[in-house]
Amino acid sequence: MQFTDQIGHTINLPSSPKRIISLVPSQTELLFDLNLEKRIVGITKFCVHPKIQVKNTFKIGGTKRVNIRKIIDLQPDLIIANKEENEKNQVEQLKTLFPVWTSDIVEIESALEMIISIGEITETKEASKNLVCKINNALEDIENFMGLSKKSIAYFIWRNPYMTAGENTFINTMIKFCGLVNVFDSSLDRYPIVNQSDLRREKPDYIFLSSEPFPFKQKHIKEIKDLCPNSQILLVDGEMFSWYGSRLLLAPKYIKELLSSLQ
Repeated sequence: MQFTDQIGHTINLPSSPKRIISLVPSQTELLFDLNLEKRIVGITKFCVHPKIQVKNTFKIGGTKRVNIRKIIDLQPDLIIANKEENEKNQVEQLKTLFPVWTSDIVEIESALEMIISIGEITETKEASKNLVCKINNALEDIENFMGLSKKSIAYFIWRNPYMTAGENTFINTMIKFCGLVNVFDSSLDRYPIVNQSDLRREKPDYIFLSSEPFPFKQKHIKEIKDLCPNSQILLVDGEMFSWYGSRLLLAPKYIKELLSSLQ
């Protein structure tokens, strides 16, 4: 069987993979939701869903620093990676050893395509298509819930230095899905570093502080409020804005509740 991934790399598999390693948290959750638990032999330490199952699954390092030796010992017949979340050099090294299928996701359409592709590779096509159907229904359910249309936002992902989500990111796609306008989506950087003068110039109506990759907490709200006193600042669940696997099924309900809470 031959499959081409989302960066144009083709892999050949003699049969449906039985020893799968996932290097991406959101795609790990997808594999479990496709009932592939018995085939998953390795995941990263950042793969946290589903909680009970991942606890007992062998860890092969982080998303940016995988342990190649541990992966070799596991002898996978498929590795699932992502262009943004994994280091290119490590992925290229793994490609010389094992079949590696890499996703490249910026918009919702490519996320749904990834789910279908994983279903085809693992021979869980019916389950993956059903999941995509449910996600589409959930997205359509709130498609017209855009009462805050044209309100502006800055979405913080990091502290020291402050970094926000910019153009050509999946987070920016989800911001647009909310009907909001990202004040930094015209930056040359996908994740621009910003300072107080940037924020006061842009004057975002809202600032979202993500739970990941930097875990913003309640104590950080005052800190950001001092930088941009006229913005409404909220802590948000980063998984709902940046996870592009089966968690997309939960994101629409979360977003609807979030939008309802905004002033």
